[in-house]
Amino acid sequence: MRRFLLFFLAINALQFSTAQKQNFSYLDVFGLQYVSDPQISPNGEWVVYRRMGYDIMKDGPVGNLWLIKTDGSHHQKLTTREVNENSPVWSPSGNRIAFSSSTDQGSEIYMYWVETGKLAKLTQLPFSPSSLTWSPNGRKLAFSMNVPKAASVIAKMPKKPKGAKWAEAPRITDRVYHEADGRGYIKPGFNHIFTIPADGGALRQITSGDWHHRGTLSWAKDGSKIYFSANRVDDWEYRFRNSEIYSVNVESGEIHALTDRNGPDYSPKVSPDGKYIAYLGFEDKVQAFQTRKVHIMNIDGSDKKAISRELDRTISDIQWNAKSDGLYIAYDDKGNSKIGQVSVSGAVSKLIDNVGGTTLGRPYASGSFSISKNGAIAYTQSRPNHPAELTILKPKGKTPLKITNLNGALLNYRELGKVEEVWYKSSVDNRDIQGWVVYPPSYDSSKKYPFMVENHGGPILNYGDRFSIEMQLYASAGYIVFYPNPRGSTSYGEEFGNLLFNNYPGEDYNDVMDGVDHCIKKGIAHEDQLFVTGGSGGGIMSAWMIGKNNRFEAAVVAKPVMNWISKTLVADNYFYYYDHRYPGQPWENFEGYWKFSPISLVGNVQTPTMVMVGMNDLRTPPSEAKQLYHALKLRKIETVLVEIPGASHGIASKPSNLITKIAHTVAWFDKYRTDKENE
Repeated sequence: MRRFLLFFLAINALQFSTAQKQNFSYLDVFGLQYVSDPQISPNGEWVVYRRMGYDIMKDGPVGNLWLIKTDGSHHQKLTTREVNENSPVWSPSGNRIAFSSSTDQGSEIYMYWVETGKLAKLTQLPFSPSSLTWSPNGRKLAFSMNVPKAASVIAKMPKKPKGAKWAEAPRITDRVYHEADGRGYIKPGFNHIFTIPADGGALRQITSGDWHHRGTLSWAKDGSKIYFSANRVDDWEYRFRNSEIYSVNVESGEIHALTDRNGPDYSPKVSPDGKYIAYLGFEDKVQAFQTRKVHIMNIDGSDKKAISRELDRTISDIQWNAKSDGLYIAYDDKGNSKIGQVSVSGAVSKLIDNVGGTTLGRPYASGSFSISKNGAIAYTQSRPNHPAELTILKPKGKTPLKITNLNGALLNYRELGKVEEVWYKSSVDNRDIQGWVVYPPSYDSSKKYPFMVENHGGPILNYGDRFSIEMQLYASAGYIVFYPNPRGSTSYGEEFGNLLFNNYPGEDYNDVMDGVDHCIKKGIAHEDQLFVTGGSGGGIMSAWMIGKNNRFEAAVVAKPVMNWISKTLVADNYFYYYDHRYPGQPWENFEGYWKFSPISLVGNVQTPTMVMVGMNDLRTPPSEAKQLYHALKLRKIETVLVEIPGASHGIASKPSNLITKIAHTVAWFDKYRTDKENE
């Protein structure tokens, strides 16, 4: 990390020589850093976290582990190694930190002794470990790891002559889920739970069978069992939304199911007193969106009850307090991520706002937290003017203390766009709709600026008041950027999120356009200078909008679904959509799938449109983008196709691809800006 930071500082030395702040620019992306996965020590004195940045030479993220006291002192790199390190976990006594890290042979488990600073590699693993978890007595570690399984064989090939160069063997699969966006082909195999002595030694595989065993692991207080979630049912491939909580005996491998309902039950956490298991989940009502609730049950699986019913928000993380009478919870509320508490009796209270900042491209929810035994909270804090910084809330404290400033050397010398929250009424049903406006740096209200709508993906996700590379770079290019949370967005309750059930795109289109009209009334948007873009679900909405009206000067439709019939059966998650998005399968409901396909409106489009997609996108495959591009070419509508080599659906996984996406969007819109004509 030091090497690429020095390179970044060198190429920007001239920029820092002036006292005048400059606008945030493309190469600044490589200067950003952020805090990820903060883990506070049991006694609340130290935090180990993953310090993330972007390597300008390797064009990718890199993260090392750093250690800091909760008062902000003694900030230091954990090891001298210059490789990716992740997933740190403190031993119960706080004297050791186990973590995983890359090597030339793959990812391995390492141990760091806090008092001496000594480091040791504990494993030689064939695959990367995940869900690293200490036993209560500190003598063992548990983790999940892939175990290969032979692929199905259909034919035997003759032996090729020595030295012959034949074609590669075919890839053969009989699985429902066999490829994943950003990962490609999934080799046959299943994740199983392993244990290893904390001082090093032989691995023991303690689960078996053709099911995946992964996610949160939690030990019984006496160390005799490990609790986990899995989907150990006969038709698990087709009940893909289902999972249950299980226990496995560490010595015998005997497995017992503790839950049994249709829907996801996962993330088990054993209470410190060993009496209860908390977990997340819901009974599947077969709809587009359902809020995940906190449940507790006795350690034997009896007396199950949901304890967060009064909070109509999805809970994303849970951690017990030391007294075992309540849990700390993470959730989103109106586009802002929170940490709160819920008692075992169901009383909910909010503790912390502004969690996030680990998804830098667009302002999506992200971030994490951890709790010490005395109730100190370490978490990632983000505001629109900075990515995640490490922040501490002391026990019974009222004011959080931000103890890192990883981006001060860069952002203190940059003029960022001001972010403003807006609320307006939907013309459909008078609902309150929330959005945000980003103004260009040095905004002058007497001047007229082009107005860009940026639609979020999902569509069942949320934008918020968080740092965003894309929004800031669009603002730096001179655009006022509007990003709304129309109906279907999360963080407004289950009913609001589920309004898109068998209705997507639907009145969410009206919610976005109502926001545009609201901004026109405010005087910050102008009818002759409207632009629209978005990716994934935002690409769908952008294509839908230009099919519904001709108010926009230009559009950039990124990685869209244009045809739900074709997309549903070729995407990596092809099995996901039926009944939860639209009734039935495409061949059972052709009219319904077509009705909500933006390609059905392509005959109306008059807007000059750039179409953009990653060439390795398996979620919204390039064939979807090409349907829009080819249709517009046949109709002689001004259009251009931008195909990004090597990019999956997550275009921003490589910083240069993120910059490519933004730069091409700006270049296309700049062609149609009237305020540029006289420059």
